[in-house]
Amino acid sequence: MGPEIDRTRAVMRFVLAAFYIAAGVAHLAVPDKFLAITPSWVPFAAKVILITGVCEIAGAMALMTKPLRWWAGVALALYALCVWPANIKHALEGIDLPPIPNSWLYHGPRLVLQPVLVWWAMYCAGVIDWPWRRQRG
Repeated sequence: MGPEIDRTRAVMRFVLAAFYIAAGVAHLAVPDKFLAITPSWVPFAAKVILITGVCEIAGAMALMTKPLRWWAGVALALYALCVWPANIKHALEGIDLPPIPNSWLYHGPRLVLQPVLVWWAMYCAGVIDWPWRRQRG
């Protein structure tokens, strides 16, 4: 890996960590908003929301810590997959959660970009190199 790729990953890690810290704080500060979009099949939903808030903050901090970075990338990628059903419920049921717009102009890109969050966590943690891995000739 060259210095440019390392810099790119560092910036991506910082941005993703900031995103997950903000999301974690939101889970802890306003859990009722997240409870509204949690699928009914999730057991102990209120506790799950609080635990996920703590996990988001811990994952963000681990992402910035070199010995834990790889594991944090995997965990945050899996987390992004696990919350996808809540995002789907939010979109399909049209749940109004100001200041988030209740519009497909928000929900459509949000749902489509969920796999990007999975990739982002794994790429900036060094779990994967795709798509910038050099081809061997």
